[in-house]
Amino acid sequence: MTKPVLRFAPSPTGLLHVGNARVAMMNWLYARKHGGEFILRFDDTDPVRSKDEYVDAIREDLKWLGIDWDREERQSLRQDKYDAAIDDLKSRNMLYPCYETEGELNWKRKAARQRHQPFIYDRKALTLSDDEIAHLEAEGRKPHWRFLLTDGVVEWDDLTRGICTFDTEHVSDPVLIREDGSLLYMLGSVVDDLEMGVTHIIRGEDHVTNTVSQILLYMAMGGKPGALEFAHMPLLAGPGGSQLSKRLGSLSLRELRNDGFEVASLVGLLTGLGASDKIEPATLTEVLGKFDLSHYGRSTPKFDPAELASLNEKVIHDMSFETAKPKLDALGLGDAPEEFWNAVRGNCWRVAEAVEWWDVITKQVIPQIDDADVEFLKQAADMLPEGDLDATSWKAWTGAIKDATGRKGKELFMPLRKALTGREHGPEMSAMLVLIGREKACERLCGKAV
Repeated sequence: MTKPVLRFAPSPTGLLHVGNARVAMMNWLYARKHGGEFILRFDDTDPVRSKDEYVDAIREDLKWLGIDWDREERQSLRQDKYDAAIDDLKSRNMLYPCYETEGELNWKRKAARQRHQPFIYDRKALTLSDDEIAHLEAEGRKPHWRFLLTDGVVEWDDLTRGICTFDTEHVSDPVLIREDGSLLYMLGSVVDDLEMGVTHIIRGEDHVTNTVSQILLYMAMGGKPGALEFAHMPLLAGPGGSQLSKRLGSLSLRELRNDGFEVASLVGLLTGLGASDKIEPATLTEVLGKFDLSHYGRSTPKFDPAELASLNEKVIHDMSFETAKPKLDALGLGDAPEEFWNAVRGNCWRVAEAVEWWDVITKQVIPQIDDADVEFLKQAADMLPEGDLDATSWKAWTGAIKDATGRKGKELFMPLRKALTGREHGPEMSAMLVLIGREKACERLCGKAV
């Protein structure tokens, strides 16, 4: 087997979101698994919508995921290649001008829907006489250009869907060039795939029909039949099974990072969805060892933000202080010791939640004290061990309180927690008591806001 060459070709018109991040990971994993090449190729031929800030953001997000690339290409620098391909196709009458307006095409689409049929372009442009073309151009119309599909059956063995067969009779001639002369993605993509030696394309199943045109265009430009292999994966759906949509937020990687999601939780979920393996937090390097396209099924995987949060919680609970330290520093918790992180991480689903517990230790807390517990808490304050508190202090202290008052269970522990932290739930009090310190603990037990 020759070494595979794969590519990820985002349009830098916005931030990377979970759907195309998953596609990027699948292509990278396949390339690295088989010792191949991975190309980052920016589809930036739209000068209005493509922005360098998005190019930089996509690069940064890919690196955050753990994706590297062997080479980077910019389609905006390759216009001469596309112009040469256009001239060649026109000279062979494989690219033809069409003068219908968008309104006229929409009318044809509507008519097809009313007949409960898919819209297939009727190739009316091929029947226009020179006089008719001259008349249309005199009206100020500029043509868009379609690729003339050859008649017959197109078949390929999809790496995830199996044998796919399409009769071109049921596929519309694709538009390759808009009225303003700008390219649609297919022409540039095929030109680049040929020149860069791309061997495998892994993408969403919404591109299945496009593959018919892509294969025929690829061969029209000199590509060999079967030289390109495809894998069309089911698209992600929302937790209810409907198409993943804006109602769940943009789900951009930048937004998820800013919300405190860790890379291992996102990689674990996106590479695990739809696979037969158990979904666990993982880095791409860890996923690489077990990656196999045959593990992915045809059913629609459901992306549930709640599942992502659950995975993130697991990552945080297992996170070492060494890993957490830079994140704590960025949150302004540079003075927080390792003992603090080890105490609170089990109560956080993201690192930022540690701020709340640092505030409990270092800032003013209003004790929650029920009237029935005032005297009990004063007695508890008097019984606090002298000197520095340590990990054994809580057990010894509460044991002494229990013997002196007869209180036990929730009746014993809840008033102490509420007075010391101002909250009913939280980290283990044996660690929190040490971090709060004897003096502050005594004052809070006596009802003082410190």
